Amino acid sequence: METEIERAVVHESVGKALPPGTLVDALSDLPVPVERLTGDDVAPTDAVVAFGPEPGFLDARWVHCIRAGYDEFDVDAYRAAGVVLTNSTGIHGTTVGETVAGYLLAFARRLHVYRDQQAARTWERRPYGEPFTLDGERLCVVGLGTLGRGIVERATGLGMEVVGVRRSGEPVEGVERVYTPDALPEAVADARFVALAVPLTDETTGLVGEAELAAMREDAYLVNVARGAVVDQDALVAALEASGIDGAALDTFESEPLPPGSPLWDREDVIVTPHAAAMTRAYHADVADLVRTNFERWRAGGDLVNRVD
Repeated sequence: METEIERAVVHESVGKALPPGTLVDALSDLPVPVERLTGDDVAPTDAVVAFGPEPGFLDARWVHCIRAGYDEFDVDAYRAAGVVLTNSTGIHGTTVGETVAGYLLAFARRLHVYRDQQAARTWERRPYGEPFTLDGERLCVVGLGTLGRGIVERATGLGMEVVGVRRSGEPVEGVERVYTPDALPEAVADARFVALAVPLTDETTGLVGEAELAAMREDAYLVNVARGAVVDQDALVAALEASGIDGAALDTFESEPLPPGSPLWDREDVIVTPHAAAMTRAYHADVADLVRTNFERWRAGGDLVNRVD
């Protein structure tokens, strides 16, 4: 690299995902000062660790996004400014995979309904024909990167039959058949569950809309741990209201926080979580490991992990 890094700063925006002080402490073994930054005043020799972009970051040498999704960053602007941008893909497979497994189990065993009944102090079993097991059910995972593979690993452990959708169409361990995106309606047609784990791009915006929802089984469930804009939310609400699908588990939404007036809040057939699928008390350590590895590579003149080009 042409410029040595003289200081690393942890921007206050990381507080949306973890306590900033924990990340500062976790990076204290770097051979440069590590400071907490409350504004966006950075120097051309700074490395910045942040949740989202700030105008001043274009003056830094390297910016690391603590999320896998970097769609808020203007990649062209960073490239033009000569600022290296990296992200945190690769560290969420376990957390997101376990969260999705939780959604699937909740729907199958009706745990979300019983939790609601507990709050109302209601002792009532669900009708005989309602609960089911995941064993032998088909799951379609749309997006087979780190998140998708984490979902696949746990679903196969639960005895599920897994198919997937991948841009390249290349096979993935544990996935019985891999479809390309143009065959999405076919891929979801026989699945009891459809889990979305794709990044937000021009190609994936509105990926699941009226046609795709209509292609799903009437007893199917949609799970979105990707980005809210991957799903046409109005079309999803319409499908739920018309009993076109049985339910949905949603961690991301077109507008966040989910507005109080959204019809999704009051539906028993919908599980809403506040963009928390990747949360873990060890998140700061996972991010720090990535930053530390890339800092060492930077000093050695090597290629950085998860560089966004």
